[in-house]
Amino acid sequence: MLSYVTVGAIDSAQSNAFYNGVLATIGWASHADWPDWRAWSEGGGGKGQTFWVCKPHNGEVASFGNGAMIAFGAKTKEQVHAFYDAALSLGGTDEGPPGPRPLYGPDWYAAYLRDPAGNKLAIVLQT
Repeated sequence: MLSYVTVGAIDSAQSNAFYNGVLATIGWASHADWPDWRAWSEGGGGKGQTFWVCKPHNGEVASFGNGAMIAFGAKTKEQVHAFYDAALSLGGTDEGPPGPRPLYGPDWYAAYLRDPAGNKLAIVLQT
């Protein structure tokens, strides 16, 4: 079954550099690259959940959804920190540093941020 998430890019080169660096921290790599489109998946094989960044088809400026958030899974706390640190170093902005999130459960460890286009992301470890 095909399962994917797509977000818009304002500046494709900036978004692609951001996601190349951030997603590498959790073992994801690009598996498709076309003008103004790029896709990533775990291991770069294009199988399972995939994540796409593209310029909108309608030619309008990309915008983020109010209340929308995309969460990526981490396997370790170190991956949560690496993802978050990479995001900030590549133009992302902080929405909540790595740490426990007891509101969501005793085994929830996460960080929240926005990519350069304003899309809200989370990196989550649930043990």
